[in-house]
Amino acid sequence: MEENTAPSNSYRLRCSIPGHEMDVRGLAAAVFSEGAFVSVSRDRTGRIWVPNSSPDNGFTEMQCMSGHSNFVSCVCVIAPSEMYPRGLIATGGNDNNICVFTVDQPQPLYTLKGHKNTVCTLSSGKFGTLLSGSWDTSAKVWLSEKCMMTLQGHSAAVWAVAMLPEQGLMLSASADKTIKLWKAGQCERTFTGHEDCVRGLVVISSTEFFSCSNDTSIRRWLVTGECAQVYYGHTNYIYSIAVFPNSRDFVSTGEDRTLRIWRSGECTQTLRLPTQSVWCCCILPNGDIAVGASDGIIRVFTEAEDRMASAGDLQAFEDELSNATIDPKTGDLGDIKIEELPGREHLNEPGNRDGQTRLIKDGQKVEAYQWSVSDGRWMKIGDVVGGSNQQTSKSVMYEGKEYDYVFTIDVNEGGPSMKLPYNVSEDPWLTAHNFLQKNDLSPMFLDQVANFIIENTKGHVVGAAQPDGGDPFTGGARYIPGSADGRPNFGGDPFTGSGRYIPGSGPSSVAPEGVSDPFTGGGAYSSAKCTNIYFPKTDGVTFEQANISQIVGKLKELNAGAPQEHKLSGDFLESLERLLVSVCGPNEGPPTIQQINLLWKASHWPEDIVFPVLDILRLAVRHPQVNESLCGEAEGVQLCNHLLSLMRPEGRAANQMLALRILCNCFSRRHGQALLMAQREAVLSRAADLAAVCNKNIHIALATLVLNYAGCLHNQPDLEAKAQCLSVASRALETVQDKEAVFRLLVALGTTVASDQTAQDLARSLGVGAQISLYATVSDPSKLGECCQLLLKELQ
Repeated sequence: MEENTAPSNSYRLRCSIPGHEMDVRGLAAAVFSEGAFVSVSRDRTGRIWVPNSSPDNGFTEMQCMSGHSNFVSCVCVIAPSEMYPRGLIATGGNDNNICVFTVDQPQPLYTLKGHKNTVCTLSSGKFGTLLSGSWDTSAKVWLSEKCMMTLQGHSAAVWAVAMLPEQGLMLSASADKTIKLWKAGQCERTFTGHEDCVRGLVVISSTEFFSCSNDTSIRRWLVTGECAQVYYGHTNYIYSIAVFPNSRDFVSTGEDRTLRIWRSGECTQTLRLPTQSVWCCCILPNGDIAVGASDGIIRVFTEAEDRMASAGDLQAFEDELSNATIDPKTGDLGDIKIEELPGREHLNEPGNRDGQTRLIKDGQKVEAYQWSVSDGRWMKIGDVVGGSNQQTSKSVMYEGKEYDYVFTIDVNEGGPSMKLPYNVSEDPWLTAHNFLQKNDLSPMFLDQVANFIIENTKGHVVGAAQPDGGDPFTGGARYIPGSADGRPNFGGDPFTGSGRYIPGSGPSSVAPEGVSDPFTGGGAYSSAKCTNIYFPKTDGVTFEQANISQIVGKLKELNAGAPQEHKLSGDFLESLERLLVSVCGPNEGPPTIQQINLLWKASHWPEDIVFPVLDILRLAVRHPQVNESLCGEAEGVQLCNHLLSLMRPEGRAANQMLALRILCNCFSRRHGQALLMAQREAVLSRAADLAAVCNKNIHIALATLVLNYAGCLHNQPDLEAKAQCLSVASRALETVQDKEAVFRLLVALGTTVASDQTAQDLARSLGVGAQISLYATVSDPSKLGECCQLLLKELQ
């Protein structure tokens, strides 16, 4: 039986690969060749390494990939597909781009553009989805070379992202010290506990994940929100973490020059490296560990004796380590008081744990040693120098990002000082120009600032690479598509409970199943088994029912009891009644501008009595003159904002429902449709939140709004808008129970994915098929089961 834990042997060096000219910032195990991996570097390249058969157990460079115009910050492997049976490689860079490569070509297959700052983290999921995180504070979901969703909610750079095994669940970690869980594009939960920038994430299972942080801790989390365990051991920033196949043991690397092995919750081995920043690590299928560091060297460690480096190479590595200089300013060794340090005799006493460090004084020299449990001895890890003149690649954090320097500039004596972040790879003149522009300073300072930068960075090598941030898209995938006509049956007056006046209600004539229009119950369709009569549905669905006498009666009743300052005059009421008759009667004259203005004014009545006015507005916006007047460019935004205020979560259910119906009816005319498409982000964000209100009439109106948006987007190339439609419909299905509302949401989903392969792929990646499958066997009403089966067929 195979052992389910990482073997307890100690890791030792297998080989060193001097494959890059600058910091190695990312590593990923490859799928196309046994034991291969990919590395990316600040030298702007990515490289594929495959094991060779030489006696030194080394690796050979199979491919050098280039395509970024600046540092490459991260890498991930996209799983094999029918089109790309060897998988793809995605890299993110400081040029704000993501390059996607095949394994056999040095130039990108395609480039993904959209982030506004460095792309510093990538993760791949099912069906070819790719998740990216950036210094622009956003994460993005990509599919088929397009951005499908933008996840916005962090207030600082997104340093790490990960896809959970359950479809549609994603994680992001940020310099704002939080981790967020996203489902179908919306933030479901925020994890707090880290005290500094969260730098790394790794998924353990569908219910757990690890995070690591600049606060020197590693945390194990449950997706339900609880922190199950905190691990301490590192003495400086922790940059990366990787988990063994047993899903329990893991490895981590950081700014304290170490790779640490954790077994059963304890740090069982600490491997020091002769370089300051150990940026990244990955675990190869055979259990070996590859690490990348600021000296441009990739080192592979193994616990298999037959793969370990020769005795000579191991000794050379130990010598390199012992000759390293350690700058006490990094804080890795604590406060050092040379006069209080013991002498060499202190090394005769054994250490207490693997990785324990001990400083000894040898004359005026301070040496650092580390205890090795496997060797049973103290190993020298370097000489401690008071002020090393070598610049380490330790970076300075400023506004959640890494820089080699952050200068304080005083332009005006006595005025406020300004921060100037700078990386030594940048053009000092361009940096100075941008600094002056940002701070609204005179161009006359250009030479002065640029020379200041040059003077203060002389002779320094490039420090650490940084990730970027900024979102070009609209963000949060909470856009609601959809439109389908419906005649909801109400059990009682949603306002008074009396059953007398029911806004929007009317006789519901239901034709026999199988021959009825699935929306109106009329006899418009005949349902043949092989014919899809449900979607795509591109004609808008509106709420048409009107009972003029009941609406006017309720309006007069409420006006009689209204406070004096809100009472409407007899002429005012008569104008509203005439407008109502005008918009509902086929042979009536058009409403006047004065009547429309009075309707708009009356719609701002107190919220506890405004509902009959809103019902008049619902019917009025279907009329061409009213639609143009209230939804036109000048007034349209005011109308939207007013309706959104009525839809706020703490508002009255009757007003929420009527506001949703007004929005649905706005789609019936050109001006209203243009307004709602322009305002879709705000409208659908607010509407989506109403799925949580326990009210079937609200749910039907919400589903109809989603469907109307989906109909407008059908055959349109706006893939991110379609992604928002999918997201909102998918999320609404989690809480909506009413069968008519569920049916309309299914039609909205079907309309969104019909004839659009990319939208279908995204729906699969969000787990829509699994989510809706329970409706496939519903026979009452039969349209629900039939529509579901057709949608599942689309998503096969």
